[in-house]
Amino acid sequence: MKKLLITLLVCMPLAVLAQNDWELADEPKPEPEKVNPDQKYLEGAVPEVDGKVVFHTVINAPGKSADAIYEILLNYIDRMTKAKNEFENSRVVLSDPEKHEIAAYFQEWLVFKSAALSLDRTRLNFQLLVTCRDEAANVKMTRISYLYDTERKPTAYTAEDWITDKYCVNKKHTKLLPLSGKFRRKTIDRKDFIFNKFNTLLNEKK
Repeated sequence: MKKLLITLLVCMPLAVLAQNDWELADEPKPEPEKVNPDQKYLEGAVPEVDGKVVFHTVINAPGKSADAIYEILLNYIDRMTKAKNEFENSRVVLSDPEKHEIAAYFQEWLVFKSAALSLDRTRLNFQLLVTCRDEAANVKMTRISYLYDTERKPTAYTAEDWITDKYCVNKKHTKLLPLSGKFRRKTIDRKDFIFNKFNTLLNEKK
């Protein structure tokens, strides 16, 4: 009997050490950290230059000349103006092959929610300004404004008095305000799509 007890005592630490993750299933697990869905849209996500909202990026295009970059972006921007969500006013207003500059005006639908019996959208207006040089393109999205609720009670907003930190982010800088917040999210998403598309086009390997 004594020998049996000694044997059990000797084996107990080994049994404890033999525990694996799946053997501890009954132990409480820490809850995953909650991610703020508004994180990428919070303070600083809408930059201002001299009091105007200006989204700006420089897209590198290694090995491509200013002429090549200009042609690639001009062709795509021209196609953008003819997309199905664009108004007739969307157009390329400047294309200078010598200075490698492009300017385009867009008037398009920005959809917040689309359902069988509900369509929530705004008319979005903005300008794209592009300057090309060897191996890079300087791109700006600016002069952003909105015309909301066009079917019932049209209301006009400018980006400066609607989606900036001052008017759109709460005092604790932890979330966006309900109404203006949806404009800010979708505008940033649209900007990201355009800038990312330009980057893809200029860095495609043929």
